[in-house]
Amino acid sequence: MIALISDVHGNYEALKSVLADIDKKNIETIICLGDIVGYYSQVNECCDELRRRNVQCLMGNHDWYLASGTLCERSRSVNDCLAYQKLIITKDNLEWVRSFKTMISSHGLCMVHGGWNNPIDEYIEPSKEYFDKIDGLYFCSGHTHIQRVADYGDKLYCNPGAVGQPRDGDNRAAYAIFDNGEFTLCRVAYDYKRVGELMEEAGFEKYYYGCLYDASLHLHS
Repeated sequence: MIALISDVHGNYEALKSVLADIDKKNIETIICLGDIVGYYSQVNECCDELRRRNVQCLMGNHDWYLASGTLCERSRSVNDCLAYQKLIITKDNLEWVRSFKTMISSHGLCMVHGGWNNPIDEYIEPSKEYFDKIDGLYFCSGHTHIQRVADYGDKLYCNPGAVGQPRDGDNRAAYAIFDNGEFTLCRVAYDYKRVGELMEEAGFEKYYYGCLYDASLHLHS
């Protein structure tokens, strides 16, 4: 079995709960589809824990913004969060983020953060026509924060959803399991109010974390 996580976004409270759930299921292999950084205040805690577990991670768009010093052209609020993280992230964690690959093929899975035309920052609309152009049987990506599995007959696609910031009206942390050619979607409750408290302590107004209380809202990026 393989646990697939994505879009952690500095939300260590959510990550802790997801990893505890994975541990209960005795799943040893975890792959992260990107965006460990961005949005919330516990970027070092998230990096430290995933590094400790030797989790293989893909490069997400937020990871790229932080690693390269590039700004997000779509959102000032995203840049505000990244500016804070740039000040607090440790040198070792930043170098680790810079080491991420843009595509991983492992355990029969072909994985990117965004899409197969732009691995870092493509928002895909999965379809049979889209995947007919790509070699492989099993595909995974994150980026949209929307959890789903789509079966196209000879090809199967999964987005595990977001650990740190779901955008489907369910504020529980999301992840997925891949086992014997099948994907299972999982949700885990966590203390999202604590994330808000930590963001306030870091100097952020509720606008920056309110979507954790109402998962139909989000910061665009």
